[in-house]
Amino acid sequence: MKITFLGATKTVTGSNFLVEGAGKKFLVDCGLFQGKATEELENEEPFEFDINSIDFMLLTHAHIDHSGRIPKLYKEGFRKEIIATKATCDLCSIMLPDSGHIQEMEIAWTNKKRKRKGETELEPLYTAEEAARSLELFKPVKYDEIIEIDDNIHVRFNDAGHMLGSSVIEVWIREGEKEEKIVFSGDLGNNDIPLLSEPTMIEDTDYLVMESTYGNRMHMRNDDKAELFLDIVSETLEKGGTVVIPSFAVGRTQEILFEINKLKDKRHDEAFRKKYEELMRVPVYVDSPLAISATEVFEENMDLFDEETQAYIRQGNNPLEFPGLRFTRTVEESKALNESNESCIIISASGMCDVGRIKHHLKHNIWNDRNTILFVGYQAPGTLGYSIVNGAKKIKLFGEEFAVNARIEYIEGYSGHADQEGLLNFIYSFLKKPKHIFLIHGEPEGQEELKNKIIENTNLPVSIPSFGETYEITDTSVKLIGKARRTQQEYSKFNRIAILDRLNALKEQIEDIEDVVNDETNANIENNELNSLNYKIKELQNQIKRIVNK
Repeated sequence: MKITFLGATKTVTGSNFLVEGAGKKFLVDCGLFQGKATEELENEEPFEFDINSIDFMLLTHAHIDHSGRIPKLYKEGFRKEIIATKATCDLCSIMLPDSGHIQEMEIAWTNKKRKRKGETELEPLYTAEEAARSLELFKPVKYDEIIEIDDNIHVRFNDAGHMLGSSVIEVWIREGEKEEKIVFSGDLGNNDIPLLSEPTMIEDTDYLVMESTYGNRMHMRNDDKAELFLDIVSETLEKGGTVVIPSFAVGRTQEILFEINKLKDKRHDEAFRKKYEELMRVPVYVDSPLAISATEVFEENMDLFDEETQAYIRQGNNPLEFPGLRFTRTVEESKALNESNESCIIISASGMCDVGRIKHHLKHNIWNDRNTILFVGYQAPGTLGYSIVNGAKKIKLFGEEFAVNARIEYIEGYSGHADQEGLLNFIYSFLKKPKHIFLIHGEPEGQEELKNKIIENTNLPVSIPSFGETYEITDTSVKLIGKARRTQQEYSKFNRIAILDRLNALKEQIEDIEDVVNDETNANIENNELNSLNYKIKELQNQIKRIVNK
């Protein structure tokens, strides 16, 4: 058996793995690269495998960084089955066409500039129509059901607790007289994500391919998270401000709606009740057509909710509805939110602020110190959301610069990913421990810390694959046998983009330093600090001169 890692390697995006065994080749996930320019460039590259040689695909869940290149596969001729849970198929039916629409919009913007320069226009990665047609390939299955691919390959989907329909996939592969089992964790959820069940613990495996998004982090407890959310919102509303929540349209939005609805049951003291009543006084807008459609899919799949939510539903409650909730579908309705002076809560996609209506809400709200921008999900390096969370003083939107004067908050506990403790517990839960663990879907620093923890606590061998690496798995060993090849020209292109990325980051940092130095009211800077800064900038100038003169 062989496995080649073609995405989510030392990064949290672009999940894509090629497995070869028992005479078959199949993919696990085929996600879009999002965030850094160097990573997004991967989307345009040819696939590192012959599409016609692939026999089927297993899809862990619907998030675009796991499913978003399926329409590209379809566009290039892939016509084999894509096996996923029913809820994943339902969500992909709205998410993939939406992604295609974004591809078309972005390339139209690029082509306007290219046309003015007399350059050839480009095609989108895929269109909304091509994405819709790719849905013909999806085959829905149920959790806990063993699916026979053929006599030698069997698979089972288990609830990963990350989002509606998300799965941990078990794969049994028989070659000759020997059967080996490999488990793909997909994205593992927290144990306390609203609406969803806890991740399924798997009893045994020979090999484990596991995510590591929060490999070096611990989440806030759920109870603390709900109270912090209410405090932030009520303090903003008291100032007459608006709370803008950049939220992933699928999963996070529905969880926040449920949390808001359930706050009334948390505590009954007078101070808490006053804050809750203030929250219920203002409208809560879900301003994302995709989030609205996804909420409808959630309501059609309530049988997948956890027992607490099921009991809530049996009492006659809808966990995704409450007084004050408003859905804005049209562009006109969305614009009206920013023309109104009323305090409100706006939940809008995208969660990392790179595309969608959220950018318009930031434009109208981020410069005002009465408002709050509340982040509730992971922010990948290279995204606008990452810059804001990490203290950017200014941001650019639609070619215009805006000061970041609004209150910026980040409640990490809302993440849909397991933290370090959750990841370790997933490994500890195996009655028969894996012979080898591959860590994917994480940033290098977090992966290294998690790797060391696993080795320290279990003494199991751990690998952190790089892009394009192929591992051969035998009865006795796991061996790195090859890497995907790139031409010198391709390496040059990636290096150029990486350099431009770093230059842009350096420009932003220099602008931040300039703001600090220009601020004469900043009494925290003493003369010795200014002298030190002056010396360091001179050193930087000299280094840049040496680079330029080489």
